[in-house]
Amino acid sequence: MIAESRSHQPFRRARHVGIIVLLACTLAACRRPAPQGTSDAGHDHEHEAAGAAPSNRVAVPDAVRRSLGVTFAKVERRNVEKTLRVPGRFELEPLARREYRPAIAGRITILVDQLARVKAGDILYRLDAPGWREMQERIASAEAAVAQTKARLDSMVPLMKAHEEHERGLAEKVALWTERIAQLERVREAGGGQHGEFVQARAILSETQAEYADVREKDAELESRRAESVAELQASRTRLDLLMRSAAILTGMSMESLSSTGASGLPMWHELTTLEVRADADGVVELIEVTNGAHIEATALAIRVVQPERVRFRAFALQSDIARLHEGMTARIVPPTAAIATQSALAANVVLGLRADPDERTAELVASPTSLEPWARAGVSGFLELVLEGAAGELAVPSGAIVRDGVTPVLFRRDPKDPDTVIRLSADIGPSDGRWTAILSGLAEGDEVVLDGVYPLLLATSGSIPKGGHFHSDGTFHDGKD
Repeated sequence: MIAESRSHQPFRRARHVGIIVLLACTLAACRRPAPQGTSDAGHDHEHEAAGAAPSNRVAVPDAVRRSLGVTFAKVERRNVEKTLRVPGRFELEPLARREYRPAIAGRITILVDQLARVKAGDILYRLDAPGWREMQERIASAEAAVAQTKARLDSMVPLMKAHEEHERGLAEKVALWTERIAQLERVREAGGGQHGEFVQARAILSETQAEYADVREKDAELESRRAESVAELQASRTRLDLLMRSAAILTGMSMESLSSTGASGLPMWHELTTLEVRADADGVVELIEVTNGAHIEATALAIRVVQPERVRFRAFALQSDIARLHEGMTARIVPPTAAIATQSALAANVVLGLRADPDERTAELVASPTSLEPWARAGVSGFLELVLEGAAGELAVPSGAIVRDGVTPVLFRRDPKDPDTVIRLSADIGPSDGRWTAILSGLAEGDEVVLDGVYPLLLATSGSIPKGGHFHSDGTFHDGKD
């Protein structure tokens, strides 16, 4: 392995030298060409003596940018000196996971693959459950009980109506014979009438009153039977309703859908031979816990689906900074490495956590991003930048865009008039927080500076920069200090 790595070193050196030669040729092409149309040797000698005008401009056409991997970052206004950066990581929100567990035991058939994206309503798995057959039988028995009780109650309606008519007739007959006896008594008091007729009338009245009493007793009995039937019907309906609710939980269907008529003319609950479990929300299948065709017990985990976009950032600040932290402060989540564009930071809302670690001397912060970038995934580390009170915005560039030529900090500004040209500048730097460095002069907000590929540009330009004089941000050179 060592011999093999050493064998590749000449190729790496040759590649780096080739890149520097390419940039040197580009620099040479950017210098002012010699005057044309003269053959005077004196003039040529004077031109060579004068040389081309010094320039800190470097041509970086698309081919050079691709070869060097050149990327640009924008100059932006930031609170560098008053920004607190704390490490942390992304994690899924508590409600981002959904577990699907069968409510009844049976043989499972998986219909999705791990890491597959599913939408709300997609079928995750089917379950062939013997317990569902028992549930169907119980529902059928409950429906039959409801129908029988209702039929019995309905049959009592004409019976009670006929009984009421019979009772009303007997009441009228009792009233009639009571009036007849009263008339006979008045006749007897007047000295007329027959004793036998009076006795017969009294006998008929007594018989009618006894029959009327029996009817009234029968009336109470019928009313009691009706009340019992009503209670029994209510109990049967309640039992059926509870069974249908249980069936809705098992099938994941609504009670209305289960009661609706299927293709065969029977209720849907009767037509279901297997149970289908569907996704409640969009997500990605994170885990399949059972094998296809296996028997799974009730409430055992079958599939877990996550919503990867529902993430939050948990950071850990030093307890010595707690006094400077408060909820609602301006914050943003920055990528973990410079390989990700610095402009992809996420604005976030910060909440102070409930936990603190006495051993690590840290306090918990929880930030919810207002928008997401592709790199914001559960488990990805990063930094939470908190803007402290009293901070003032200042122009800043990523610290990786600044390199040193000896003791001089240098950066490369993209020419706003020529995107294929960059201008080497001595950086007038201010305070730095390690990731961003304040720029005191020479740049404006919105300018672009080279981020990736800055070191090859430094190597290619170090020998071409004159030692005396200075450059301005527009690329012009002046002798002396003015």
